[in-house]
Amino acid sequence: MTEAGRQSLRSAAIIVLVHVAVIVLWQVLVDVFHVPKFVLPSPLETIKTLGSAQYSWLSNSLVTSAEILGGFALGSVVGVALAVVFSWSPLVSVLLLPLFVTLNMIPKVALGPLIIVWFSYGIVPNILIAFSICFFPILLTTARGLREVEPDLLDLVKSLRGSRWTLFRKIQLPGSLPYVFSGMKVGAILAVAGAIVGEFIASDKGLGYLMIQVQSALDTPAMLMAVVLLTLLGVALYGIVLGLERLVVVRDVRLQ
Repeated sequence: MTEAGRQSLRSAAIIVLVHVAVIVLWQVLVDVFHVPKFVLPSPLETIKTLGSAQYSWLSNSLVTSAEILGGFALGSVVGVALAVVFSWSPLVSVLLLPLFVTLNMIPKVALGPLIIVWFSYGIVPNILIAFSICFFPILLTTARGLREVEPDLLDLVKSLRGSRWTLFRKIQLPGSLPYVFSGMKVGAILAVAGAIVGEFIASDKGLGYLMIQVQSALDTPAMLMAVVLLTLLGVALYGIVLGLERLVVVRDVRLQ
């Protein structure tokens, strides 16, 4: 195993140990201080809820996953596409970018009820809310990456009479990939928040909907388990983006 591989393994082991230590400390503190279950359930009490069919964990998790992935995918495509348009046409950027900045300032909790009215209930409005939250950082970081090209490289391509497409494909796109994935990693986190905002506002399924339902009964273990599952969904999406980044960026560097 290479030194980089050993270092990655050590880092992973440290991360796992820290998480396990926090869970063990949580269990010990709840047991020692006899914390009521409705205030803070122990990890064991929280995990036990997974065995109860009344919560429909699988179906609710699948619904929330679809909303998160749909909003994130839409935000990534639209964000990157608009950034490319802005880099190719400074006039369009000057006209539209301030508008997108203004629209991004709208509180998404306030925008949610309008989206529900326009698109009714279901997965689609929650996908749109997740999209509205996650696409802007992808747009900004990608646009910045496309702009930050070394002038010497631009002069070289122009001196060789390279076309705009050649400039984009050979210089701008490869150079912007780290920025693209930085925005996507932020967007992955925000997509989870956006999907839950939509489910909190109006929904009949999903982990956010389940949290609202069990809240009235002070079923704290189920609420906490929903939070844990949401966290795992976010970590999984973030991990996918991180894996794609390592695959695409490293491959691009090797090809160069």
